[in-house]
Amino acid sequence: MSEMITADLVDLDLSADTKEAAARALAERMVSAGRVTDLEGFLADVAAREAQMPTGLDGGIGIPHCRSEHVTEPTLAFGRSAAGVDFGAADGPADLIFLIAAPAGADDAHLTILSSLARQLMNTEFTDALRAAGDPAAAAALIRGDRTPAAAGSENSAAASEAASSEAAAGSTAPAPDTKAGDVKAGGAGAGDASAEDASAPAPGAPDARPFRVVAVTSCPTGIAHTYMAAESLENAGREAGVEVTVETQGSAGFTRLDPAVIAAADGVIFAHDVPVREKDRFAGKPTVDVGVKAGINRPAELISEVREKAARGEVTSGSAPSTPVERGGEASEGYGTKLRKWLMSGVSYMVPFVAAGGLLIALGFAIGGYKINKAPSVMDHFIWTQGDSWAALLFQIGGVAFAFLVPVLAGYIAYGMADRPGLVPGFVGGSIALTINAGFLGGLAAGLIAGGVVMAIQKVRIPAAVRGIMPVVVIPLISSAIVGFLMFVVIGKPIASAQKNMTDWLNGLSGANAVLLGALLGLMMCFDLGGPVNKVAYTFATAGIAVSDPSDSAMKIMAAVMAAGMVPPLAMALATTVRGRLFTPTERENGKAAWVLGASFISEGAIPFAAADPLRVIPSSMVGGAITGALSMAFGATLRAPHGGIFVVPLIGNPFLYLIAIAVGTCATTALVVVLKGLRKPAPGATTTGPADGKAATTAEAKQPVAA
Repeated sequence: MSEMITADLVDLDLSADTKEAAARALAERMVSAGRVTDLEGFLADVAAREAQMPTGLDGGIGIPHCRSEHVTEPTLAFGRSAAGVDFGAADGPADLIFLIAAPAGADDAHLTILSSLARQLMNTEFTDALRAAGDPAAAAALIRGDRTPAAAGSENSAAASEAASSEAAAGSTAPAPDTKAGDVKAGGAGAGDASAEDASAPAPGAPDARPFRVVAVTSCPTGIAHTYMAAESLENAGREAGVEVTVETQGSAGFTRLDPAVIAAADGVIFAHDVPVREKDRFAGKPTVDVGVKAGINRPAELISEVREKAARGEVTSGSAPSTPVERGGEASEGYGTKLRKWLMSGVSYMVPFVAAGGLLIALGFAIGGYKINKAPSVMDHFIWTQGDSWAALLFQIGGVAFAFLVPVLAGYIAYGMADRPGLVPGFVGGSIALTINAGFLGGLAAGLIAGGVVMAIQKVRIPAAVRGIMPVVVIPLISSAIVGFLMFVVIGKPIASAQKNMTDWLNGLSGANAVLLGALLGLMMCFDLGGPVNKVAYTFATAGIAVSDPSDSAMKIMAAVMAAGMVPPLAMALATTVRGRLFTPTERENGKAAWVLGASFISEGAIPFAAADPLRVIPSSMVGGAITGALSMAFGATLRAPHGGIFVVPLIGNPFLYLIAIAVGTCATTALVVVLKGLRKPAPGATTTGPADGKAATTAEAKQPVAA
């Protein structure tokens, strides 16, 4: 194993004035050392990591870092800037810059070394020694741990004293302040040692008092630097405050679980993380502070004070941290409307696999056994191995069981998005009641929101310490299920069931121009964000209509229109890259080949790379083609019982020939619009050239473009 940093990887006079220039200067040293194989590719990975969260730290430190397939072995480059480089830290520019490069599959030993460095950055003696280092070899030795900060300080003091003596011997009349400075420095070290002893000593008058105990978990997206720096910072702050802090670092090198006895004895919990905490339920029933990892680095004392205050008030969590799955994936400033949409989409995303599996099984049952297969007796009572009808009945009945989970899963995971795991039980209970009272899809939505709200309200109640441990497994499921059940059965169930029936009757009554307009609207929605929230709303609306044993003809027409429109964008992009390849980059042309299969399989996300690179031309064009296809499908009276499958379920489609014509017309319309709009501008960069560099540059550019929504 090569040394992680050598003198060649140190620049003590870094002249860069931006973080990009600093990263490039240090990365070039890695390339020269044979540690990085592709400079631009590596810098793109560094920039992507930097975009997730600034890597500047208080105290004049910048730690750009990433995992990259272009790194051959874990490597560290160090630069010292006199002017400072802005890495986004609150206290200003960084003068000490560490570029940390880890391979995509770095082993635990290397990552442990990197984690040790990250902890050292919280040591002021270490950073002071780096600022005073006189040559690259000394700085590299200090970072590797071959030289201690104290030894480096002594050498610097000795060198200064020797210089002063030389000046005196030469007859210099200038005073020699270095001896005094050395005394002051030595005195400072002594004072530091005394302070350390004082901090570790028991408080006067209470030598046997039990200290306040905190367990903490730290983690960051790459798990290389911030994870361990936050741990070191929290531990240092704990020592200064007389608090016993034990940290579990969930980094790239894996993690060692805290002893359950340590967790049980803890008085509070601190989560400083930017990725979900693993096995979070271990910390149930304790006062909890949940923040980002940089807060653990920059203000550990505040976090410890906050968790102590929560413990004093008896404020605890019911089994998870205050943040929910939805909140962990968003911004703290998100409004209620945004959160509501995400709560609903959380339920929909978990429901869709049940829709696909159940719907396709039911559709296959109809295809094999005919449309009277729903009248077949239970296969438990009648199943003949050699009869096709028995197999058709089996597929149909399995699909029916899968479909029966749709509304409970929708409600359960809406509640999960709001209140985490404690919301699952009342959510599933409420969803099952919605089925029982024929409240259907609307009832499931209401049940999920009610269940999540009830659990969130219970979690805010101050709980006696004696019952905190049983809150997540007994108290919350019991109380929340009882409340949700009462509301669904007695209060709001009947109105919701009536609304569901009215909506179904309205859909069944659609015909002529109204049906065509509905098809166009659903087509627009399917192509607006290509698998995003609006797309999922239209898809869920369609699947809810067929999620019954005997769906209406209107519901099956809606399902057909939705699937047809969703196939248009990727098919159109594939066709456009075929007929006018010069308008697209080499990477887009490669994506176009895959888009044929994705579009044919009803995977709208196949058009996302094109929309990301050119949203103003691709998305409006897709919406036009989707609207045309949706309207034509409704006008042709095409029906579909399967909720997914694309062209592979054409035998299950009513009026399949006209259905395919609707898809072809919409695809051609979108292709024509995209070609015309792209032809009005200059060719995309790299569109007329080939080669790995062009493809790579295109990929990077696409990755940085946001998807229009």
